[in-house]
Amino acid sequence: MTSTTNPADGADALLGPADIRELAAALGVRPTKQRGQNFVIDANTVRRIVRTAEVRPDDVVVEVGPGLGSLTLALLEAADRVTAVEIDEVLAAALPATIEARMPARADRFALVHSDAMVVRELPGPAPTALVANLPYNVAVPVLLHMLDRFPTIERTLVMVQAEVADRLAARPGNKVYGVPSVKANWYADVKRAGSIGRNVFWPAPNVDSGLVSLVRREKPVETTATKAQVFAVVDAAFAQRRKTLRAALAGWAGSAAAAERALVAAGISPQARGEALTVEEFARIAEAGQAEAGQDEAAQDAEAGQ
Repeated sequence: MTSTTNPADGADALLGPADIRELAAALGVRPTKQRGQNFVIDANTVRRIVRTAEVRPDDVVVEVGPGLGSLTLALLEAADRVTAVEIDEVLAAALPATIEARMPARADRFALVHSDAMVVRELPGPAPTALVANLPYNVAVPVLLHMLDRFPTIERTLVMVQAEVADRLAARPGNKVYGVPSVKANWYADVKRAGSIGRNVFWPAPNVDSGLVSLVRREKPVETTATKAQVFAVVDAAFAQRRKTLRAALAGWAGSAAAAERALVAAGISPQARGEALTVEEFARIAEAGQAEAGQDEAAQDAEAGQ
């Protein structure tokens, strides 16, 4: 079911406030807080997002949470292909018809995956080169990290998230909001704030501001012999008790405060430092040192058992 208007491809193909409300009414859709749904109703905003994302004519873009298709249509104008991942059954069923009605010449360049983005493990068609999305506030960080991890061909990402989340993702060491999302996002990409979005471009208008975050995939991964899981375990432990020194905060991870101190010293990190002061590379060094420490303990235990 689609809007009653049937514009040709071009400026009028994008959805405006009246189109959004008409589509929603026809589908019996009311945005739900449970899924963090706030539909963008301003065509200038979605075009701005596409420009800021630097979407190119050869890009294969994956979009998470397309909703009624506001951003999807703007992406189809600029990219080679767009694959949208939508969890809502009604919205997923309606979106292909909206694309066909409003942008028929590009409809064959669009694919839909009806799924929770957190469990998506493959996408149809060519591998994605970019991720552009208005992410639901309540799941923004885990969805972003999952997509970056699962699809290493994604070179450039631009996400619209709650302003507070945007600040956390883009924070640098030493910033008071620097934490787990900041470090984990930086494992994959160079992260920066890319703008702010007001509340009046959404329906319904949220009671918080939104921000754009740009993530450009690292040309070279973080150099470390530790696995991502090992590094992230250190990050989680360090920020679980962020007011504590690393010697204390990592005691559970290392097995004891003394073992944590040995790992920190081996990594060249002050045991009195706190997690909010460390870069992702420094967390990786701690993970490496922790593995070496564990290996020495195992060797000592084996030697004792052999006596």
